[in-house]
Amino acid sequence: MGLTSWWHWAIVLVVLVLLFGSKKLPDAARGLGQSLRIFKSEVQEMQKDGETRPTAAEPVPPRELPTSSQTPPHDPATPKAPADNTKKPA
Repeated sequence: MGLTSWWHWAIVLVVLVLLFGSKKLPDAARGLGQSLRIFKSEVQEMQKDGETRPTAAEPVPPRELPTSSQTPPHDPATPKAPADNTKKPA
């Protein structure tokens, strides 16, 4: 028979209300729901990260480091640092 009858569930509900109180139960359910949403989003992020990483069958070619005679290419998207043209008073 188990916990399939309606009165079994009613007894469980009464025991929960007596143990935790009627105010703490909605707060606990809300916190559990928020935790599950956060967990779900983190699992989805991990799955996205796993899809973008190269597999062992597709090795990533090594990057060449610039030597002292080579200058790295300039990326126009990165702003240059402003020149310090301020003079200190003597």
